Amino acid sequence: MSLRVFVTGGTFDKEYDELTGTLHFHATHVEEMLRRGRCMLNVTVEVLMLIDSLDMKEVHRARIVEACASCTETQLVITHGTDTMVDTASVIAAAMLPKTIVLTGAMVPYAFGSSDGLFNLGSALSFAQALPPGVYVAMNGRCFRWDDVRKNRDVGVFEPLGEK
Repeated sequence: MSLRVFVTGGTFDKEYDELTGTLHFHATHVEEMLRRGRCMLNVTVEVLMLIDSLDMKEVHRARIVEACASCTETQLVITHGTDTMVDTASVIAAAMLPKTIVLTGAMVPYAFGSSDGLFNLGSALSFAQALPPGVYVAMNGRCFRWDDVRKNRDVGVFEPLGEK
């Protein structure tokens, strides 16, 4: 069994520029995270883009859907910014692909050292192997169907639509 991880950017891969005091993208950290997490799965990592999800347009989402549809793997993980992760999950779900697709991200950049990204990536890989075909969001040990999740910006967590 093999899995594919599509990288799209988001907080997962942001780095801090000490000279300008800004966050930016240089390269993905996903392969390092897999090594550090001692991942024993057959995983292919493919960078589709490195952008903030607030900058994501429909053309970017179409590219993600096309990548999911055209790859041979049926178990996929997508690293994505948390602000529009649910929007992208909705677009992917509309394509009705016969695959298990799990979107995940981080609230704190991996490069900061105290990130939730490593845990979220590991959880997403596990969920992708265990869940039936469909589109899901995995954050902080929890997994949600794409149509029953929201980001609670007040407390910085993902939760089911009915939960407050």
